[in-house]
Amino acid sequence: MSIQTRRERERAERERLIVTVARELAEAEGWDAVTTRRLAAEIEYSQPVLYSHFKDKGAIMAAVAVQGCAELAVELRAARTAAVGARAALAAVGEAYATFGRRRPALYDAMFTHLVDLPFATPEAPPELQEAFGELYSAVQPIAAEGDDPGLLTETFWAGLHGLVTLMRSGRLPEAAHDRRLALLIGHFTAGAS
Repeated sequence: MSIQTRRERERAERERLIVTVARELAEAEGWDAVTTRRLAAEIEYSQPVLYSHFKDKGAIMAAVAVQGCAELAVELRAARTAAVGARAALAAVGEAYATFGRRRPALYDAMFTHLVDLPFATPEAPPELQEAFGELYSAVQPIAAEGDDPGLLTETFWAGLHGLVTLMRSGRLPEAAHDRRLALLIGHFTAGAS
């Protein structure tokens, strides 16, 4: 192994460590607890080493968001492909999305709530973001009526899911009625679908 290859591998390992520790801190204590000073202490590297990988906390959150989108895509795909029929697939994807947001609140916030420097809804979006949206699209497209724009319909479905998750997590909607709200959203999106 060349010295250059070893250095690149070590750099990639440090970057993974920074992202992992940031994510763990955020899940345990919230994103306010994630500072470059705290991360440097946790990973036992200096702040300049952190800045050699990421320009600021926002860049670290963006890396966490990309990682989270890859994980969300896997969970959505598993839910969608295990279901039989368009309506069941959309319901399974909706439930998987909501469960993901409830189970991983800090990760969800990095992905969809906090301002991060990531291009969404453009060809320049990282593949992980496109893949997560693609799984939503794959569940919505079969229920699109003639004349519907499947992309806009998917964005609207996603906005509905995001609203339910965000409002429930913040205590603005009671958690007890979550399943009924999700069923209403799915029911209205799949009216007439099999």
